[in-house]
Amino acid sequence: MIVVNEYAGRKTAVLGLGRSGISAAMALRAGGADVLCWDDNSAAQDTARDQGFAIVDLTREGAFEGVACLIVSPGIPHLYPAPHRAIVRAWAARVPVDNDIGLFFRALATPEWDNFEITPKVIAVTGSNGKSTTATLIHHVLAEAGKSVQLAGNIGRGVLDIDPPGDGGIVVLELSSYQTELARAMTPDIAIFTNLSADHLARHGGLGGYFAAKRRLFAEGGPERAIVGVDENEGRFLAGQLSEGAADDRVIRISVGEKLTGAGWAVFARKGFLSEYRKGRQVGSIDLRKVAALPGAHNHQNACAAYATCRTLGLAPRVVEDGFHSFAGLAHRSQIIAQHQGVTYVNDSKATNVDSAAKALGAFKNIRWICGGLEKEGGLEALVTASGSVTKAYVIGREAAGFAMRLSGVDAEVCTTMARAVAAAMGDVQDGDVVLLAPAAASFDQYDNFEKRGDDFTDLVRAAIETAD
Repeated sequence: MIVVNEYAGRKTAVLGLGRSGISAAMALRAGGADVLCWDDNSAAQDTARDQGFAIVDLTREGAFEGVACLIVSPGIPHLYPAPHRAIVRAWAARVPVDNDIGLFFRALATPEWDNFEITPKVIAVTGSNGKSTTATLIHHVLAEAGKSVQLAGNIGRGVLDIDPPGDGGIVVLELSSYQTELARAMTPDIAIFTNLSADHLARHGGLGGYFAAKRRLFAEGGPERAIVGVDENEGRFLAGQLSEGAADDRVIRISVGEKLTGAGWAVFARKGFLSEYRKGRQVGSIDLRKVAALPGAHNHQNACAAYATCRTLGLAPRVVEDGFHSFAGLAHRSQIIAQHQGVTYVNDSKATNVDSAAKALGAFKNIRWICGGLEKEGGLEALVTASGSVTKAYVIGREAAGFAMRLSGVDAEVCTTMARAVAAAMGDVQDGDVVLLAPAAASFDQYDNFEKRGDDFTDLVRAAIETAD
């Protein structure tokens, strides 16, 4: 646990008692704070109460009297589309509002660090798509190279739930826009921006607000090195703002859309080959076509970001390449769950928006595509242009019929449930086909989260294969 001593002897409040909220409450209590907790869900209240925390309704008048800060869990809106009532109360009482990420960065360094030979480092990954795979891949390569490394944030453990890093320790954080938007402190050593596409627009008041939330990691965090995907204008803008000139190698540009050369430092992938350039000369390369767990251009972008990060930390290209080959992939992200009678089954349940699903469609051929769910903002137009490798779509979700109608030019069967979709797809498959779950939608109309949706797909496929054998 990262102990937060900043509020010792003072009242602090925690709003939202999920994973990050409970870990924040524990870290504050361990540091001597008097912690008051609240969640609109009574079951969450009971869980916190069982762990000895005081439950106080933070929405009532006077709840913030004497409170030094409010820590808000990432799932709770603090500005758009409307702030939670407890946050409005905190504003009125002039109580600072923060989150566990802000606490983490202020509490991480301790006097013990003065005795370390190598100061611990924090790597922070953000972006619309690929950040989970990128963070997990970085963690894997570093661990394979013998580094002491931990993975936390929006994936794995809560940031305050990890062990304090020791001499030479490395912490890899995946950070969502919900986390970067509110944190009052962010000081990563290396910050990574993968890409930007329309997502969470209602939460951030539009695309500009969404980008601004991610930009805070760089503009306010001041990382020693920034690794920036420049395949969209937002990334090009960000790289330009951070760089002092063409030769400034504190900014490493990455791309899967163009060859990057010039005076600075760049990593790009084209036609399956990753190349590293410094000062206009190639200094490293990897054939990504042979890396089974990283199929498609979107995963090659993740590989570029991970490669650049590991090179920044001093790893040789061959060491990074070895780590790529031993990477098993991320659950629910381009995850090959079975291969049977010439058919490959891929779980990409984490493709919850149109852009990530389009990238998944671009990674395979002869696709039997399971899609649908709770549709997000922005429409489905990008899917139509990306669906050239789709033989047939099998649409799930409560609004499956409407979703299917908008897949212009795609042969689509309305299945509604995952069980029907899997059965229909497996009944149609031919040798060389890929059955791909890439929903392009949220899961909440039928599942608690995308993980349960992916698990359902996996269980149904494996059960059907076992029965067939």
